[in-house]
Amino acid sequence: MAPAGDLVLTADVLGEPLILTASQRTSGALSSLRWRGREFLNAFDHGRELQSALSFDGWGECYNPTEAGSRNDGTGSVSTSRLIRSRVSGNTLETETDMAFWLAPGQAYPRGCGSRKSLMVAQNQSERDGYILHKRITVGADGVRNAILYDAEFTISHAHESATYELATAYMQPEFDLFLTYDPATDRIEPLSAGPGEQGLPVILSTPDRRFAMGVWSPDPAARYGRFQFLGNPQLSGWNTVKWNCVFRAKNVMPGVYRNRCYAVVGNVDEVARGIATLAHSHRK
Repeated sequence: MAPAGDLVLTADVLGEPLILTASQRTSGALSSLRWRGREFLNAFDHGRELQSALSFDGWGECYNPTEAGSRNDGTGSVSTSRLIRSRVSGNTLETETDMAFWLAPGQAYPRGCGSRKSLMVAQNQSERDGYILHKRITVGADGVRNAILYDAEFTISHAHESATYELATAYMQPEFDLFLTYDPATDRIEPLSAGPGEQGLPVILSTPDRRFAMGVWSPDPAARYGRFQFLGNPQLSGWNTVKWNCVFRAKNVMPGVYRNRCYAVVGNVDEVARGIATLAHSHRK
């Protein structure tokens, strides 16, 4: 049973219940996606989950509003992000969150700040600064039963030379380590390296037996799809993870509200591919 205050959405997907949980611990980010008895997501710390994040001006993690919370929140039970409002209605889950910066003001970041590797310290001057995420998640979107629409509006509080919108990213259990790509134009599923990397075709992450998979697609041709694998910390149970993301980039961003959408599609590998193909076909009409 989910803790008190968490939002839970249950919907029939391909004859089985799909259960989404948006937790108070992660300020409304999705901390669990269960289907056919399998947990898809890794919610080890406040950087995992299925969530949204932003970065600006090449600073990477050093100026990085993150829905679920900050690096210092770690594996704890509270988030530096602030959940403003939330609700579940039918097959839709909606939240609004004032996103925390990943790093605390002045916090060192020895790996270097994004593309500005000579910088190694947080560029934000506060824990939060009015970067608001308003998201609507709909299961069975566009008549595709295994499609989950992730519709996100970002309120940007300051002008920036450039922005990276990680509109949606899913940190998954490490056994989803079969990386695939799918081209809805040719209906071909092909193997893909674990990356890291981005591409213009949708990616699918699956268990090796291909029975449990999740892919991502957007109707916006500007979308890029990344995939990543993080291994190598056996001392921390739950640390290892794989992830996909749906990414957009923009130049000369002024304060305002910016909206876009991606679809996460669940099923076995063939069911995911069929779902993406149906969405792509319907959006070409």
